[in-house]
Amino acid sequence: MLKLVVTIIQVLVALCLIAIVMLQSGKSAGLSGAISGAADTFLSKNKAKTLDAKLSKMTQWVAAGFILLTLALSIL
Repeated sequence: MLKLVVTIIQVLVALCLIAIVMLQSGKSAGLSGAISGAADTFLSKNKAKTLDAKLSKMTQWVAAGFILLTLALSIL
């Protein structure tokens, strides 16, 4: 019963992780983006408050939860 509950939670977390990653904007600006990227991050002081920054932080937390759930399922 516990294994079923953890599996259902893991599927929901996986779907959330997919949705969060799909909502993020692409970061493949090429070489010009790599050159001007340093100036862009230096000049923008509110970059941590943007939607992309919040989604990036949320991706890290949800991915960590997914890994912990996977480890818990392997132990069960």
